[in-house]
Amino acid sequence: MSRLEEIQFDERGLVPVIAQDASTQAVLTLAYANREAVERTLSSGEAHYYSRSRGELWRKGETSGNTQRVVEVRLDCDADALLYRVEPRGPACHTGEETCFFTTVPGKGIEPGDGEDNLGTVVDGLAATIAQRHREMPEGSYTAKLLGEGVERVAQKVGEEAVEVVVAALADERLAEEAADLVYHLLVLLEERSVGAEEVARVLRDRHG
Repeated sequence: MSRLEEIQFDERGLVPVIAQDASTQAVLTLAYANREAVERTLSSGEAHYYSRSRGELWRKGETSGNTQRVVEVRLDCDADALLYRVEPRGPACHTGEETCFFTTVPGKGIEPGDGEDNLGTVVDGLAATIAQRHREMPEGSYTAKLLGEGVERVAQKVGEEAVEVVVAALADERLAEEAADLVYHLLVLLEERSVGAEEVARVLRDRHG
């Protein structure tokens, strides 16, 4: 029996699917798939789901362009849920957020915002915001202004910020602040050159495990 035959679809012929960023491990969304959606995902390497509200099969990013390349499909121990490990191209949520799970629900013993200072989480969120600014180019946005000046100007800013990091390190002051400026401008440069932060993460993972 193939692994596909092992999947326990519910009475509606659906199985819940969790999409997870393969590089950052961030949980992106919870969706559903029927058998055809799973088959198309496995055959194409692009995430396909089934819309319960519209009653139809859909490919992630079909209209928005925010596709998800599937690098691995996992079946849980009860065979009634799937995990798509994906390389997202753009935000996962229709709101423009990187993940659909951006609303915090506070509770007793749970400190709201726990984990929000994790570097990977912050960088992912910042990269998503920069990409959104690039798409919309709102007036008054420094990011939009910088992107509008072209790759040479953005690259120059990265060089300037790198020098500031060196100076701060040698002076033993404001290193975190200057490093933050460098990371931001580097993300802008990556966006300008259409290189996703997840691509950098994948290279780091391949090099350092």
